[in-house]
Amino acid sequence: MPQPGIDQLKHIVVLMMENRSFDHLLGYMMAQDARIDGVDGTQTNPDTTGALVPVQPLAQYQSQLQPDPGHHYPDVDLQIFGDPRAAAPNMQGFIKAYYQKQNDVGHSHNIMYCFPPKKVPVITTLASNFLVFNRWFSSLPGPTIPNRAFAHFGTSFGKTDMDLFYLGQKYKTIYERMVAEGHTAKIYYYDPPSATLGMTFILKDQPALFGQFDQFQADCASGNLPDYSFIEPNYTDHTVGDGTVPAADQHPDHNVLAGEEFIASVYMSILNNEDLWNSTLLLIVYDEHGGIYDHVPPPSCTQDEFTDAQTGFKFDRLGIRVPAILISPWIPKGRVVPDPAVDGAAPMVFDHASIPATVTRRFGLDTTHRSPREAAAATFLDFLTLDQPRTDYIGFQPNTFGGAASVDDSRDINVVPTLKTPDDAADPDREISVLLQAQVGEMHEVELTLPPDQRTNIDVSQIRTEAQASDYKTQVMARLLPKAADR
Repeated sequence: MPQPGIDQLKHIVVLMMENRSFDHLLGYMMAQDARIDGVDGTQTNPDTTGALVPVQPLAQYQSQLQPDPGHHYPDVDLQIFGDPRAAAPNMQGFIKAYYQKQNDVGHSHNIMYCFPPKKVPVITTLASNFLVFNRWFSSLPGPTIPNRAFAHFGTSFGKTDMDLFYLGQKYKTIYERMVAEGHTAKIYYYDPPSATLGMTFILKDQPALFGQFDQFQADCASGNLPDYSFIEPNYTDHTVGDGTVPAADQHPDHNVLAGEEFIASVYMSILNNEDLWNSTLLLIVYDEHGGIYDHVPPPSCTQDEFTDAQTGFKFDRLGIRVPAILISPWIPKGRVVPDPAVDGAAPMVFDHASIPATVTRRFGLDTTHRSPREAAAATFLDFLTLDQPRTDYIGFQPNTFGGAASVDDSRDINVVPTLKTPDDAADPDREISVLLQAQVGEMHEVELTLPPDQRTNIDVSQIRTEAQASDYKTQVMARLLPKAADR
């Protein structure tokens, strides 16, 4: 059966955000759409006193999830199986896992707090107007880096930890595979102080695969977007000129509204070029749940060919569910996947390996050299089911990162108010997270491959704040990619 939306598709864009669960951001949308597998206040978790604590719509934009909730393999195992450990996933260990961070019973309840839709209007508007996945899971029960590896490689090569060094592995990145077969692909990082996460070792040798966010915006405006684009948000609060720019990744304790504005800017950059909009598929997804409550037990999956030597994990089950929204004018408004009325009883499970699998399918790449997990992953092209592209224009007015509504064609305009990021959201003196420590460590490993006279000679063990991390990353980026620091 012909699908003109697929036939017209020239570009796939993925924006991967940080560390929020499905229920945390989208769960309370169930009140307005019963097809969404969310929360209604009846879901509970026991705290360390034995009291059952319900999920509540009390999430705040910042300062509520400090210290950072645990999301490494042992933390997630506790969250999924509870304590004492159950034989099957019961999602009853979130509060107990968070309690371990500072032994505060009351504070541990914060892990159950979710956002009402009106507090996160960008992501909930996109979810209600395009397609939301009920069953998109992180690729393994663990932290950021191995989950992002599944989006880049289709596997984490048996790693469940924060090791970012993936040189010399069996499978190439989806970007390298695209270029090798005559297509275009690019990773757009925000700027040098933010840098790329987990891909620095590739940037050193293949700088053409990378660009900055302002280049993404320019490429959208000119219609010169690559066949496949992967967008990285700003990972640090840092200074730009005489001001500061807030981190936009939504990793606790970064402000959620900054992430809302960044999502809107990516979306608006595509929307404002009508030809590009009609030929682009945008996926907004989160790398993992960040230790925050979700009620849906992760399912089993095709076993990968690797086993984690530290934990014995065989990569035969998925991690915790995350928000994932698919956007295109070829998608019917208000699509929920799965929807029993449309999809029947099919489970329709997705994870980050679905990203390279979908890119491979759309651009006809060789399928003989990829992981078992990628080969088995569901793809998401077939949801472009309309016979004609929609003509409605659902826009935003983001302030911080650009991309304001601007349309001079015949589309029906509806501009949704966007909540402004507070002026005091950015704090460059904030203590760096485990994630940023890992990013600095990766950049240091890559830096050590440079000749001695080209190194910064900065003692990275003394980096304590986001400002210091941003400064170090800027200096390393200047050495790895000289032109990047001058833009």
